[in-house]
Amino acid sequence: QVQLVESGGGLVQAGDSLRLSCSASEGTFSRYAMGWFRQAPGKERVFVASIDWSARTAKYADSVRGRFTISRDNAKNTLYLQMTSLKSEDTAIYYCAKERMPWGLGYPPTGFASWGRGTQVTVSS
Repeated sequence: QVQLVESGGGLVQAGDSLRLSCSASEGTFSRYAMGWFRQAPGKERVFVASIDWSARTAKYADSVRGRFTISRDNAKNTLYLQMTSLKSEDTAIYYCAKERMPWGLGYPPTGFASWGRGTQVTVSS
């Protein structure tokens, strides 16, 4: 079972930038599409962004498109989420996730089966 560990969260001000990382314990990381999801207080977990196994295709939620960038380094088994122009509504716990099946696109975001424990991002206005 792969272990996913998120890091990089914190307390920032509106307009600031932050980069999240997700480290995977498994050596087969490069075969799987990966994604970021977030859960705000009192709300359901929602899709943020995904990237296919080859890093050729990235998809974004409308709320973050143009501000967030997902990327991956398969040599380091690490997924990233660069967040810029942060808003108070970006406050949430951010989770990384791995698709159940290899060689996928990561979109639509219905095939994610392994999750990290999350990292808190708080944006003050």
